[in-house]
Amino acid sequence: MNDVLKTPYYIVDENLLIKNLELLKKVADRAGCKILLAQKAFSMFSLYSLVGEYLSGTAASGLFEAKLGHEEMGGETHVFSTAYREEEFDEILDICDHIVFNSFTQWEKYREKSLIGNSNKSFGIRINPEHSTQGVDHEIYDPCAKGSRLGVTIDNFKPDLLEGISGLHFHTLCEQNSDDLVSTIKVIEEKFGKYLYDMEWVNFGGGHHITRSDYDVETLIECVINFREKYDVKVYLEPGEAVALNTGFLVSSVLDIVDNGMKICIMDTSAACHMPDVLEVPYRPNIIGSGQANEKPHTYRLGGPTCLAGDIIGDYSFDTPLKVGDKLTFCDMAIYSMVKNNTFNGMNLPSIVIAGRNGDIKLVKEFGYSDFKERLS
Repeated sequence: MNDVLKTPYYIVDENLLIKNLELLKKVADRAGCKILLAQKAFSMFSLYSLVGEYLSGTAASGLFEAKLGHEEMGGETHVFSTAYREEEFDEILDICDHIVFNSFTQWEKYREKSLIGNSNKSFGIRINPEHSTQGVDHEIYDPCAKGSRLGVTIDNFKPDLLEGISGLHFHTLCEQNSDDLVSTIKVIEEKFGKYLYDMEWVNFGGGHHITRSDYDVETLIECVINFREKYDVKVYLEPGEAVALNTGFLVSSVLDIVDNGMKICIMDTSAACHMPDVLEVPYRPNIIGSGQANEKPHTYRLGGPTCLAGDIIGDYSFDTPLKVGDKLTFCDMAIYSMVKNNTFNGMNLPSIVIAGRNGDIKLVKEFGYSDFKERLS
């Protein structure tokens, strides 16, 4: 990584991103579906023009993401929200092509406004097949968990309110392979199958880890083709992670090394602030050149500089001893990092950098005190 840039910084590799995008484009072309960028995972809009060369548009979770996709990428703009704010709905209606409602009460509330003079817009209902494909350890990411607020279950489905609805949306996966999609569709057909024939489109949502090395792409393509042909519908996929999976890095420096039963490195990056999923999921990010604890000769615990005692990234081992000033590179930091980072404790945000396809390094954005201050009052 670049030795001139001040750490910490996120860096996204265009060549790795293009590799993912090319695969997604091949899937879309072969399966006859459209793939959208789910911005909740990756909203680095300086790369949207590149992403837009391969994908059909963006998927948003609310007004601000919808505006970002509409302004910076174009193409189709889809939005789903658990509940729309009245003061925002007119603007959402103006800029979005597809608007998905989480309940029939929301649809009833906005139906009249939606349908009058908006023949070029398309409206959908999110369904919940109540088919969990994730373990109990990841229930926080399971839209089909008991008591979920996401999507309409078959017991609450109201066929008499489908006039004006042209699509159904489901999103049940998280970092999963196509076998889980197959089992999910089987349940959806059993529960909602008779309504699918009246739809113009069905959105399979996100969570498809298409660009992961072990993902079964052929099963996904077969699944989409069979579904399209059976119900005569357009099919959408809206992956977030798969777009930028393994394309980004977070480069950090060692500020200090202390000892409390083991060597502990204080880094200039924070799990709590700069990679919050490390604590929320939780997971242990890979570091280039490192091993598991005690796998290599020198083991360290890596922690952030905040006052949070649990601001711990993990335990890692290295071939040679670390020293103050050493730089460590954390992998797969393009997704759910920049979109979720924060300035807790007055921590500055990492700079954002692009490694160009020709090897050039471009500093896209730096942050400072004003970014912290202006979030507050």
